[in-house]
Amino acid sequence: MTPADDLTVHAAGCVLWRRSPVGGELEICLVHRPKYDDWSHPKGKLKRGEDPLAGALREVLEETGHSAEPGAELPTMRYPANGRPKEVRYWAAEAGPGVFTPNTEVDRVLWLAPPAARGRLTQPRDRALVDALLQALRLT
Repeated sequence: MTPADDLTVHAAGCVLWRRSPVGGELEICLVHRPKYDDWSHPKGKLKRGEDPLAGALREVLEETGHSAEPGAELPTMRYPANGRPKEVRYWAAEAGPGVFTPNTEVDRVLWLAPPAARGRLTQPRDRALVDALLQALRLT
């Protein structure tokens, strides 16, 4: 482990998707975090010693109320956050059963078609994950 690893914030999340209950089209779930007033994919910091995929699925459940079936690993995002390096591992995940309940961390979720999701995401780096999901699902 290098000194930089000691400083790195490790997080994980999913690009959560489903087939629309109305027309069967692909929809991507975005979460709104009131603390940052932003729209993002469900993600969060890993607990000490937590497996990244387990952490990603835990965060999806906590933030969206949905269980998820993981699929392909998507690109890892690395960026500075509060003066420290942050590394977020992502997976494609199909939404399972669940019901969203607003809370202090996430107050809204939206299920959007990929172009609308890409446009709603606050951080440009998160938009690349929409494209990676479509490629993983072989929809591009």
